[in-house]
Amino acid sequence: MRTMIKGISVKLKVQTQTGVDGFGRPTYEDSWELVDNVLVGEPSSDDVISELNLSGKRIAYTLAIPKGDTHVWEDTEVEFFGRKFCTIGCPTEGIEENLPLSWNKKVKVELYG
Repeated sequence: MRTMIKGISVKLKVQTQTGVDGFGRPTYEDSWELVDNVLVGEPSSDDVISELNLSGKRIAYTLAIPKGDTHVWEDTEVEFFGRKFCTIGCPTEGIEENLPLSWNKKVKVELYG
């Protein structure tokens, strides 16, 4: 019997530029998009301590993002397990062709609120 690894669907907050204000700054509208097949895992204790020392933020989970995803995961909100989280920093990304599974990016998140 073969077992396949499968992620969950998470909601990602997406900002779309809708125009510019009177000072020439862009204005945005927020919406939520569903991203399928995202793996949710526990961070290692070393990752938690390192991030806490570097940024003062406590990692709750590490997300693995599926190959081909083009969303912006930097400094945004995600929702899964009935709770909201905020992404920390830039995702780390591997070369799609060199990775055997379905995921090539990792994003750290902290509990929001």
